Amino acid sequence: MALLDILVVLVVATLVGGLGIYAVVRLLVDDAIEPIDGLVLALVGAAAWGAVSLFLASTPVLGPVLALLVWVVLVEVRYPCGWPAASALGFVVWLPSVGLLYVLGTFGVVSFAAVGVPVVYFGG
Repeated sequence: MALLDILVVLVVATLVGGLGIYAVVRLLVDDAIEPIDGLVLALVGAAAWGAVSLFLASTPVLGPVLALLVWVVLVEVRYPCGWPAASALGFVVWLPSVGLLYVLGTFGVVSFAAVGVPVVYFGG
């Protein structure tokens, strides 16, 4: 997986995740959240996602699932909302990021390995 792929994952997950975290936390958990709080939390989550994808690129589905778990844990640690709410918030933030990265992978902007889906080559 190329460094550019990791950077695209980092940027997409940070922006999409930051917006989602800000909106959902402001709505459900704490109305005093600043937009920068959502971006910082999303940046940490995106960095973890990039690291997981880098090291587990050949393992199917594990990268995105671990990214979801990392975001759930980060939300629960940062905002005392309980594990069910953190799980819901993490999923709401994670799903659009995975979706957008999948679309970018479909158009060849990033490799599917960057999203956590291994690339299998057939033929010779």
